[in-house]
Amino acid sequence: MVSFPRLLAGVIVAFCAVSSNGFSFPRLTRSTITSRSVFPAKPLLRNSNALPDIASSSLVSGPATAPKRGILSKVVSKAALGFVALVLLQLSVVPAAHAGQKAAAAAAAPETLHTGQKIASFFRSFGIPDLGVLAIISALPVVELRGAIPVGIWMGLPLTTVLPICILGNMAPILPILYLLRNESLKKLMSPILKRAEKKTADLGIGSLERQWASLAAFVGVPLPGTGAWTGAMGAFLLGMPTLVALSSIFAGVVAAGGIVSAITLAGRTGGIAALGALFVLTSIEFLKGGKQSKEKKQDFLEADPYWDQSAVPVNVYKNKAPFTGKIVSTKRIVGPKATGETCHIVIDHKGDFPYWEGQSWGVIPPGVREKDGKPHSVRLYSIASSRYGDDMSGKTGSLCVRRATYWDPVMKADDPAKKGICSNFLCDTKPGDEVQMTGPAGKVMLLPEEDPTTDYIMVATGTGIAPYRGFIRRLFVEKTPAAEAYKGQAWLFLGVANSDALLYDDEWQEVKEKYPEQFRLDYALSREQSNSKGGKMYIQDKVEEYADEVFEKLENGAHIYFCGLKGMMPGILSMLEGVAAKKGLIFDDWLKGLKNKKQWHVEVY
Repeated sequence: MVSFPRLLAGVIVAFCAVSSNGFSFPRLTRSTITSRSVFPAKPLLRNSNALPDIASSSLVSGPATAPKRGILSKVVSKAALGFVALVLLQLSVVPAAHAGQKAAAAAAAPETLHTGQKIASFFRSFGIPDLGVLAIISALPVVELRGAIPVGIWMGLPLTTVLPICILGNMAPILPILYLLRNESLKKLMSPILKRAEKKTADLGIGSLERQWASLAAFVGVPLPGTGAWTGAMGAFLLGMPTLVALSSIFAGVVAAGGIVSAITLAGRTGGIAALGALFVLTSIEFLKGGKQSKEKKQDFLEADPYWDQSAVPVNVYKNKAPFTGKIVSTKRIVGPKATGETCHIVIDHKGDFPYWEGQSWGVIPPGVREKDGKPHSVRLYSIASSRYGDDMSGKTGSLCVRRATYWDPVMKADDPAKKGICSNFLCDTKPGDEVQMTGPAGKVMLLPEEDPTTDYIMVATGTGIAPYRGFIRRLFVEKTPAAEAYKGQAWLFLGVANSDALLYDDEWQEVKEKYPEQFRLDYALSREQSNSKGGKMYIQDKVEEYADEVFEKLENGAHIYFCGLKGMMPGILSMLEGVAAKKGLIFDDWLKGLKNKKQWHVEVY
C-alpha cells in the first residue's frame, strides 16, 4: 500500500517536470527498493522507436515571445518544488528501503547482478568511492540518469545524495562535447552519430532562442533511449545555439529527467501512475493557457497607420560606408542529405534597430578584401525570409535563406575553393555571436499591396527565391497581425526545386495549408522526381502552366503575381505565358504591359 506522502511526492515530482511537457510515459515496470534487485533486467523506461513530438508540446507551441527570464524562473521554481518532493520521498520511502536491504542481506540469498549493478561493481573494484562511481555512470552515454539513479538507490544511498551527484555527473561531459564538436576532424569522425542526432532533434525549433531552449529542455527531460544530455548536446550544436543557452537548457532537462526517474524508481507503479495523471492534467492546463495567450497576443507594434500605408517604408537606412552590425542568433541547414547543395536558415539579431517590411532585402558585406585589388568585398543582396516581426515575433530579429554557392571542377572532381561564393559561404559558416555587416533594407517592388484584403497573391519561386514569400505567409496566416485579421483573399505558392530533399520550409507550408485550406494553395515542381505533360522534367513554368486558366482568370480579376529566384527562371516562364496568351487570343506584350501598369507584376531575380 502506498502511503499518502509517497503518493503526494509522486504528484509533486510530476509537477516539477511539467516544464518539459509534451512527452508520453512508456509502460512502467514494477520497481521497489525493498530488495537489492531494484535495478531491473531491462531499462526502467522502455518505449517505442518513435520520438515524442516535442515541437508540438504546449510549452513549445505557446507564445514565442515569452522572455527567457520567464522560462528560466519557471524551471527554477519547479525544480525547487521538485526537491521538496524528493525530501518527502526520502522521509517516506528511504527508511523502508534500508530496512528491506538489511533484510535481504540477512537472508543471504544468492543475487543476480544486472547491467547497472555490474558497471557499478566494476568501478568499485578499483576502489572508487560510491559517489565517484555514481558520477561516472551518470556521465556515460546511453546509461545516463536512467541507469545511475537506480544504481544509487541499490547502493543504499539516500536520494538527496544520489540525485545531485547524478545530475552533476550527467552534466560533466556536456561542455567538453559542445567545444570538441567545433573541431572539423572530430565532426567528420562523429558524422554517423551526428546524423542520427540531427534526425532526433530536427523538430527542436527554428529561429527563436526561447523556442529552441524550451524544446531542447523538453527533449533532454524525457528519460528514454535516444534522448538525454549527450544527444541534447549534439542537438544544441546542430541548432547553433549559444553555449550558455545550450548549457542552461540541458541542465533544466537533466533536472526534470532526474525527478521523473526518481519518482518512478521509488514510487513504483502506483506512484508512476499518479505522476502520469498529474502530468497529463498540468500539461493540458499549460496547453490551454498557451493557446489562449497565443490568441490574445498580437503582432501590431510595427504597423503603419493604417497598416497598409506604404508611405513610410524604410529604404536604405544603412549604406555601404556606414553599415549596420548584426549578430548571428542561429545558422541551421534546412535541406535533406539528397538535396542539390546546402541551404541554411540564418537568424540575425538587429535589436530592433534595423526595421524592414516583408518583401525587402538586406545587403551583406562579407569580411575581408578582394584578392585582385585589395578592396573590400561588394555588397550581396538577400531577400529577407521572415516577417518584420522576425521568427521570434519580437521585432528584433530577421532571417535569411541562403544557399551555399560552390563550383564543382570536373577536372579536380571536387569543389574548387577558389571559385566558391564568398558571401554565401561566409553566412552558411557563421556561428551564434558572429557579427555581420549589413546594409539596406532595399527594394519596394516585392511589397504586399494590403489595402484591399480580398486581393489574391500568386507567388512563384525557385530555390531560395522562397524567402520573401515566407515573410508574406507568416504575416497573413501565422502571426496575429492586422493584415491577417483582415485578409479574405487567397495566397497561392508555387515552388520549384530539384527533389523532395531540397524542399524549403515544407513543414510550415503544410501547417498553414491544414489551417487555411481555402485561403492557401501549394504546388511543387520537382524537376528530378516529376514529369510534365510532355514527358520531360517538371520545371516551375510547367507547374504554373497546369493551372494556366486559373492563373489568367485571377490576374484578370486583380490578383498580383510575384517571381523570385534565379534569373534563369524567367525566360521559360515568359515563354509559357506567351504561349497561353496566344491560345486565349491575347496579345502577350499588351497583356503584360497592362499587368505592369496596374502594378500586378512583381519580379526579383538574381
